[in-house]
Amino acid sequence: MANTVSEVSKKTGLSPGTLVHVGESKETEVEITLIDYDSTHYQDKVLASIEEALPFKDEPTVTWINVSGLHQVNIVQRLCDHFGIHPLVQEDILNTRQRPKMEDYESYLFIVLKMVAYNEADNAIDEEQLSIILGKNIVITFQETRNDPFVPLKARIKGAKGRLRKLGADYLAYEIIDSVIDHYFVLQDAIDRRIDELEEELLENPTPATMHAIQGLKKNMISLRRSISPVRELLAGMLRGESPLIQEHTEVYLRDVYDHAIRVNESIESFRDMISGMVDIYLSSVSNRLNEIMKVLTIFAAIFIPLTFIAGVYGMNFEYMPELKWKWAYPALWGTFLAVAIVLLVYFRRKKWL
Repeated sequence: MANTVSEVSKKTGLSPGTLVHVGESKETEVEITLIDYDSTHYQDKVLASIEEALPFKDEPTVTWINVSGLHQVNIVQRLCDHFGIHPLVQEDILNTRQRPKMEDYESYLFIVLKMVAYNEADNAIDEEQLSIILGKNIVITFQETRNDPFVPLKARIKGAKGRLRKLGADYLAYEIIDSVIDHYFVLQDAIDRRIDELEEELLENPTPATMHAIQGLKKNMISLRRSISPVRELLAGMLRGESPLIQEHTEVYLRDVYDHAIRVNESIESFRDMISGMVDIYLSSVSNRLNEIMKVLTIFAAIFIPLTFIAGVYGMNFEYMPELKWKWAYPALWGTFLAVAIVLLVYFRRKKWL
């Protein structure tokens, strides 16, 4: 949290549209890739400079430009300026703390999504912001890292299979959004497995480490809900917006991915309820273990209270105590001790306290 506040504070007092990268610099070098295609043509290359992308600005083919790495502000600014992207949009692209959203700027749509993945080594959720610019024949995406979740999508474009090469930039944008949401289902499965592991641990041998793991997962769910829940609103806005950039045939697919977003949101809410229940189970388990320990201690105390009383009586320094002169007084006293203990143990067992 302290790091987040420190990063956001860099923009304090600056005018709107001032470009400052807010977030962690996850790449040392910025990489720009370009895919240009139609039903009969395909081109894929890594751009050495921004200028190489300019000839594709007004081409009738579909062009997908992807920028990996946001810390070099001048590269993002120059690319966006060439394609007429508003300074406020550029500011949002560079601020990786954005909430998922969709904004309509008439000549293009600006979409922000969160790409998430479960890190099983640290039992943490890795998050990366994806910004999408959808124009008439162009899609520009901005990622924080070079981790490429779109490898299967790019392979489908290259292979010219299905309808992807025959449809426009709006369908490509849908495919990108769908790929991001498909990864939510992978994350959902990973969290489901983690919850099962913690539930087994709760039932078998709950420890303070178990509670720490549950609390960590609970914090992850809060962060995940903040990153994923707005996606449903985002997709609903795209369907209601009636933008000329989204064709009627693409709206059918957007409705399908909207249903997927609803399912993911419902799963997150279910996970939150399950984790809250796990906290209650842990507290109940700890309380039950404490009660069992207290019960055992109470039984031992109940057995030794009469024995302590007898020992206290015969420990008094009175001169005239007839039992002190008896030959069998000591064995008789031990027999009394044992008899009292056995009688109490039998009584407790009949009461099912043992």
